[in-house]
Amino acid sequence: MKNISIIGAGKIGGAIAHLLAETGDYRVIVADRSAEQLAKLDKHPAIATAELDISDSVALDAHLGGQFAVLSAAPFHLTGAIAESAARTGTHYLDLTEDVATTRRVEVLAKGAANAFIPQCGLAPGFISIVAHDLAKRFDKLDSVRMRVGALPQYPSNALNYNLTWSTDGLINEYIEPCEAIVEGRLISVPAMEEREEFSLDGVTYEAFNTSGGLGTLAKTLEGRVRTMNYRTIRYPGHQAIIKALLNDFNLKNRRDVLKDLFENALPATMQDVVVIFVTVCGWRDGRYLQETYANKVYAETVAGVRMSAIQITTAAGICTVLDLLAGGLLPQSGFVRQEDIGLDAFLANRFGRLYQPGAAAVNGKIQTLETLKPAAA
Repeated sequence: MKNISIIGAGKIGGAIAHLLAETGDYRVIVADRSAEQLAKLDKHPAIATAELDISDSVALDAHLGGQFAVLSAAPFHLTGAIAESAARTGTHYLDLTEDVATTRRVEVLAKGAANAFIPQCGLAPGFISIVAHDLAKRFDKLDSVRMRVGALPQYPSNALNYNLTWSTDGLINEYIEPCEAIVEGRLISVPAMEEREEFSLDGVTYEAFNTSGGLGTLAKTLEGRVRTMNYRTIRYPGHQAIIKALLNDFNLKNRRDVLKDLFENALPATMQDVVVIFVTVCGWRDGRYLQETYANKVYAETVAGVRMSAIQITTAAGICTVLDLLAGGLLPQSGFVRQEDIGLDAFLANRFGRLYQPGAAAVNGKIQTLETLKPAAA
């Protein structure tokens, strides 16, 4: 049984803890500075809690001592301190950040490290990078890679056609910070909330527009090998125009505290959500110009006895799968590990990765043990 520390006791941290604890393969300790937040976690014999202020580097280092890995489910602006502690203590490090600057910081820390640093282990960046890279490998020559993801309410009922489904800080960061894209073969920065498009999937019309962080490290991996590559967030039509008015006309992009307060007090949260994943790659194979597409919708459901939203399922399943592969010796045990270093088949075959196929991961109401699914060659 491996000891795992999860930093952050929010909805995502709690979902990760529950999934890991249910296997019987991990002993989990969830750390947060808020005793109130820790008290909200589902009780489980394999889950312990600890009040911890991660700005106290001495306390953080002591907390990580003896842990196999630390999983950061903390806000993006706190993640760097956790990575630095992991470097000092030799603890494997995994995070969910979409923040570009944080990932660059983690990559520097990973140079020459004896432990593994694996950032961006969630949905986007994360799973979507694994999918896009898998599709890209099927071509002799690439032309375009288009990655689209959205966590949406199943039943929108306001002008924004949106409900809060995850971190408000992370949402605002995606809407404001510059975005990476590859245009005519060059990696460049493009503004968030621009280049709106519409598309339909299963008879539903969506809009998509630039947001920060979704490409992850895949942008550098494919730079010079693809003509066009971009990431856009999916919303229902009408969302982008209102958000742009708030950010620009009301100048709330420079008053994040006001924008956060507005979102959290005017937009209700929901557990009735759907995650839409849509990746399209075009290129040449055997002399023919072809397109390959991955499209999937993941809905809220009950997992191992706990009701989880779709964004909880997809995000928690992502980082739990990567941890499982690391623990099983199926990923590099040191240095910087990119999401695109993970094979899609290996991800989807994993007991947590199967949650991307609704109803397929739970066996008799429980997540399978590590030994049950470990490949014979491992």
